[in-house]
Amino acid sequence: MPIIKSEYTASGIFKNAHVSSIYAATLRKVDFSFTAKNRIELSDGDFLDLERSFYSSKNNKIVILLHGLAGNANRPYMLGMAKHFQKNGWDVASMNFRSCSGEMNRLYRSYHAGATKDLEAIINHLQQENRYKEIALVGFSLGGNLMLKYLGEQNQIPSEIKSAVAVSTPCDLGASLEELDKTHNFLYSKRFIKNLKKELQLRQTHFPSEISKEEIKQCNSLLAIDELYTSRAHGFKDASDYYKKCSCIGFLPEIKTPTLLLNAQNDTFLSPNSYPIAVAKHSEFLHLEIPKHGGHVGFFQSKKPYYHEQRALEFITERKSITSESAK
Repeated sequence: MPIIKSEYTASGIFKNAHVSSIYAATLRKVDFSFTAKNRIELSDGDFLDLERSFYSSKNNKIVILLHGLAGNANRPYMLGMAKHFQKNGWDVASMNFRSCSGEMNRLYRSYHAGATKDLEAIINHLQQENRYKEIALVGFSLGGNLMLKYLGEQNQIPSEIKSAVAVSTPCDLGASLEELDKTHNFLYSKRFIKNLKKELQLRQTHFPSEISKEEIKQCNSLLAIDELYTSRAHGFKDASDYYKKCSCIGFLPEIKTPTLLLNAQNDTFLSPNSYPIAVAKHSEFLHLEIPKHGGHVGFFQSKKPYYHEQRALEFITERKSITSESAK
C-alpha cells in the first residue's frame, strides 16, 4: 500500500513532542466511564479483567482496546478512544493486561509486549457471546506491538476481525528501549522504572522465592527490569531474546488484515524501525501514516476528538465499506 499522507498538523505548543505527550498522558480529562466488567478465567489458572461499554443491546460490532506499558483500561488515551467509538455506534471492550486492573494476578508471570495468547483469550470470549459479527482492534504503544504481532503470527485470523489500528507503536522493542534511555527521554524512563519497580515489589511479597528485594533495588533501567523479570518470568533466555522474539517488526509482512500503523515522526520513544516504509509499500494490508507531530499518543485537536481517535474510526469504517462493497 502507498504510504498515507497525513492530514494532521498540531497547533501552537502541541507541535512540541514533549508537550503533546505529557499533556495527553497526565493532564487530559475524558468524561467517560465503563459500565460493566468481565473477569476472564485463563487456561493457566490466571485471569484478565475486561472493561465493557455498550452502545445498544442489539449492537453487533465491538472494538477491543489494548493499553501500553504500565497502563490500564482507564488511562485517558483508552477512555478517549472508547468514548469516540461508543458515540459512533460501537460496543467497547477495553483490556486490562494481567495485574493492571488494580488487583494483582495470581501467577508470578504478568504481561509483556508479545503475550498474544491473552488477546486471543479475549477474542475467544467475545466470539462465545455469539453477538458480534465485526471485531476491530486498536492497540497503543506496547499494546500496539502485541496486536500487530498477533495479526502477523496467526495462520488464521477469526473472520469477525475486519480491521486494526496501532498507535504510537515501538515495532522494534530493543531499539525503542535504547531511545527511551536517551537523555531527552529521562523523565519518561524514570516514570516507567518507578511504576514497574513498585509492581515488582508487590510481586516480591507474593513470590519471595522468585525475586529478592535487593535484585529489585539494583534495577535502575528498563533493560535491567527486562533482564531480571520480564524475560525470565515469561520463558525467554534474556532481554535480548525477549525483544527479538516479541518485536512486531518481524511479523508485519505476514499481516493479512487491513491495518493502520499511525506513528508520529516526532515520537521520541520510537526508533527508525518503527517506521516500516518498505514493508508498507509492499503490503496489501499494512497502511502506514507518519504525521509530522503527535509525540507519543499526543495527537491533540482543540474541541475535537484526538486525531488518532478520529483516524482510527475513519480507517475502520472505510475498511468496512470496502469489505461490504466487495461482497456484492
